[in-house]
Amino acid sequence: MDIGTGIVLVLGGARSGKSEVGERLVAAVSSAAPVTYIATGQIADATADPAWAARVAAHRARRPSPWETVEVGAGGDLAAALGAATGVVLVDSLGTWLAGLPAFGGETDVAAPLLRAFDARRATGRPTVLVSEEVGLGVHPSSAAGQQFRDALGALNRTLADTADQVLLVVAGRVLPLSELP
Repeated sequence: MDIGTGIVLVLGGARSGKSEVGERLVAAVSSAAPVTYIATGQIADATADPAWAARVAAHRARRPSPWETVEVGAGGDLAAALGAATGVVLVDSLGTWLAGLPAFGGETDVAAPLLRAFDARRATGRPTVLVSEEVGLGVHPSSAAGQQFRDALGALNRTLADTADQVLLVVAGRVLPLSELP
């Protein structure tokens, strides 16, 4: 699958294989340019959360050694990291990043700085792959905070899908290209 020079949004449910798909897409074009992997998860504390630490370790182990890793952390300045990257970029994942924002962005338009960064990257001809959780495929949150997060991530995904050059849905490790309905 060719990612071209634009923005590719890879959506999927928990453990669907979306990160691996994003990594494969970037690896397919990485011979032509350096790769920056922007990790949005918090640094794993193996003692406090061994399951999260294992997931972070698995992601790190899959990355080729020439790839540069930039850890912005949940809620970090993702737009600045995108602006500083010079080659192909993989962002994993938008849901983790959004979860770190105060009140999931609240009244702030969290998409606006990202859209500006995407436009700048698109103008340079450097591809960007974004990985995000598709909220409609997960457990329905029972708490008010969970519902607020679901709604915020759903809105962010829709906004980014509207500007992305390609949108892919990963289900059980299989990739389905999504296109706009007529």
